[in-house]
Amino acid sequence: MSSLVTQPSRIDTPVPDPGAAPDRRGANLAVLVAALGYFVDIYDLLLFSILRVKSLGDLGVTGADELLRVGARLINMQMTGLLIGGILWGVLADKLGRRSVLFGSIVLYSLANIVNAMVQTVDQYAWLRLIAGIGLAGELGAGITLVAEAMSRHGRGYGTTIVASLGLLGAVVAGFVGQLFHWRTAFVVGGVMGLTLLALRIGVRESAMFTATRNATVSRGNFFALFSNRSRVLRYLSVILLGLPLWYVMGILVTFSPEVGRSIGLPAPPNPAHAVGFAYFGATVGDLMSGFLSQALRSRKRALILWLTLCALGVAQYFILGRLSLTAFNLACFVLGAASGYWAVLMTVASEQFGTNLRATATSTVPNFIRGAVVPLTTVFQALKPGLGVQGSAIAVGAGTLLIAYLALTGIEETYAKNLDYLEA
Repeated sequence: MSSLVTQPSRIDTPVPDPGAAPDRRGANLAVLVAALGYFVDIYDLLLFSILRVKSLGDLGVTGADELLRVGARLINMQMTGLLIGGILWGVLADKLGRRSVLFGSIVLYSLANIVNAMVQTVDQYAWLRLIAGIGLAGELGAGITLVAEAMSRHGRGYGTTIVASLGLLGAVVAGFVGQLFHWRTAFVVGGVMGLTLLALRIGVRESAMFTATRNATVSRGNFFALFSNRSRVLRYLSVILLGLPLWYVMGILVTFSPEVGRSIGLPAPPNPAHAVGFAYFGATVGDLMSGFLSQALRSRKRALILWLTLCALGVAQYFILGRLSLTAFNLACFVLGAASGYWAVLMTVASEQFGTNLRATATSTVPNFIRGAVVPLTTVFQALKPGLGVQGSAIAVGAGTLLIAYLALTGIEETYAKNLDYLEA
């Protein structure tokens, strides 16, 4: 059994290394299952962005302004579901186990996807996006937590990088499926893929670190404990704020690429499926590079500093070079995706900031609060649009998110190769 050390407010106090060699076969299966689960997660999460115009058009929504308004409403419903589900699944993962959440979340969002293919009204569409969002919220946090606890402390960055990078390819597949099939069929494909993964998850073992906490008297899965002292809340909020540029890029520049494309002078609006596919293919490349670089540098923070700078440059080239032609715009989306590809490092940092009894709660809520930040970001984007125009509003929101992320770097701790076998008091 691994050793457990209960720590007070700070978590960087050295603790005894468990010393036991990791179960490589179990760790490899955990990586595979988490990666495929995140693949389906991202497929579903981005599918609406790809199918927004087609699906809403079939449901009777017409006109550019109305498509933007209704599309923003449905995205906000999905992201609200992610916020609710992030807390729900994170708490359950720390109370009942990482494995149980991997089963429950995939069933909920798979069934929601299949039913989503049958909607007849915008209201039905909106509520199913909410339910699917709740289901989606459990995949990444539970998967990353399981992988981080199953692998050696010097190598876990590779495992989490593979999970995040392979998962992002789900957006590329969503782009192809969205182009080749009717939008209703595309939702069914996502649901069927999710249910198929259930069979693979039967052989996954529960985290040994979590199992060792079952008899501990310390509270497990207490969401409010993340706010119980200054050090903990600073780390938690800093990780969330570090992710704002990622979902500014994907939630505004990529999702609303037809509207942004017209605003920067393109003669024809970009195809959102192409924009999503190129951006997420770039993000896959960026995540692999940033994740492996954090291992080579033996530093999460230095990798994050570099990629935030690249993200700022990527946003600049999107507006400057993307206006030249549709081909240039798609290439700019690829570069933008690669420049903002630090999701893998960020999720690794989230899992490494907290003790075993709060790790899944933090790691599940962090990405979903980041995703849910699309709600205020799109709200500000819409509010600034009448005065600044689409392009000016998008630039202003991007500048704000990048500034906040740079400041948030000061609130996290360096966690490369940190021993994770301890408890938060």
